[in-house]
Amino acid sequence: MNAQAPVPEKKVLAASRVSRPRWWVIRGEMSGRTTAILAAIGLTAPFVAWWLYTLMGFADPLFMPGPGAVAERVWHWWTDEGLLGDTAISVYRVMVGFLISALIALPLGLYLGTYRPVQATLEPLIDFIRYMPAVAFIPLVMLWVGIGESSKILIIFIGTFFQMALMAAEDVRRVPMAQIEAAQTMGASRSEIIRLVVLPSARPALLDTLRITCGWAWTYLVVAELVASNSGLGYAILRAQRYMHTDKIFAGILLIGLIGLLTDQAFRWIGRRAFHWQKR
Repeated sequence: MNAQAPVPEKKVLAASRVSRPRWWVIRGEMSGRTTAILAAIGLTAPFVAWWLYTLMGFADPLFMPGPGAVAERVWHWWTDEGLLGDTAISVYRVMVGFLISALIALPLGLYLGTYRPVQATLEPLIDFIRYMPAVAFIPLVMLWVGIGESSKILIIFIGTFFQMALMAAEDVRRVPMAQIEAAQTMGASRSEIIRLVVLPSARPALLDTLRITCGWAWTYLVVAELVASNSGLGYAILRAQRYMHTDKIFAGILLIGLIGLLTDQAFRWIGRRAFHWQKR
């Protein structure tokens, strides 16, 4: 019998390097388990640091309550102060304002990104308005639509619409011109190019734009609930500020962040399901 030839040491080392997971690779891949572990560490580490900081007495509880006090406040809010109702009305205001913004901004962004005359006419105006702070519109909004739910929804709409339209236009402009020219060569009309080439190519980026601007809509919630509110998470935060209930301020901020995180993950899940080919 012939003895098996020994494997060179350099080849063994090279094989071990290939099989070993490499994290610090530009746009490298990681397993789902590793991703989940790192995400859990990233989420829990700030809370552990916060707990240790307050436990050691470095912070005055009046200005920075501990996680236990905030959790107790959340429970009291849930059982005695209508947390479910405050959450529901805030979600309603944010989602309605965001959806109305998307229904108008996405078609507008499509035209801005497709036709240069539309871009030249409207983009400077949109750029001009989007730098105006949404809070400055509160007196005008109260005069225009009153102090009901419409005013709160309109503030969220103003805060998200202009950025969303410009971001959608940029997503459309990123569609490779080679695809459009190929469709023109095959005799496709303008409407067919938009429907069959531009929109399918831009949809993943447009979904990311919706995900990002939905987060902005949540940041405008407290501003929107400045307008003669008596309910909602933002209103509860502002009311707690008057009475120095910092535990409730922390609770409201954390709840808004949690809802925003869940919304963000929902958009990511939709993207993975709808555009699974992107990962490949």
